[in-house]
Amino acid sequence: MATLWRLSVLCSAGGGRALFLQTPVVRPAHVSAFLQDRSTPGWCGIQHIHLSRSHHSGSKAAYLHWTGERVASVLLLGLIPAAYLNPCSVVDYSLAAALTLHSHWGIGQVVTDYVRGAALQKAAKAGFLVLSAFTFAGLCYFKYHDVGICKAVAMLWKL
Repeated sequence: MATLWRLSVLCSAGGGRALFLQTPVVRPAHVSAFLQDRSTPGWCGIQHIHLSRSHHSGSKAAYLHWTGERVASVLLLGLIPAAYLNPCSVVDYSLAAALTLHSHWGIGQVVTDYVRGAALQKAAKAGFLVLSAFTFAGLCYFKYHDVGICKAVAMLWKL
């Protein structure tokens, strides 16, 4: 943000062009309005970054899915330090569930965006569901029959 502010010092009050550049410079007010999804006079950007759930979708399932993705991400942020500070079975199984769910949702969006055709997309999603189930089962098996995720990472760090 400081960089954008310093660049805005070089801009003239009316034109919004830098002294030595021929292209317009983005000002902090424009960036702020862009991120908050409000239009700013003089800004001609057409792409929006949505930081909150869509107000246009009336689906309760979409809202719950969006909220679940955010909860899983925040849960991972807390589980990683907990795994370092207190490696135990609860943390290992929680990491197995959260990592599998987080990766399943992320790769599921990649499949939705890049796999074309309804039949091929259904097949890809079914295959990825099976892969996610095997991933979760494998991580749980690793915890039950071996050292677990937390201690395995600690052993790798000792190498």
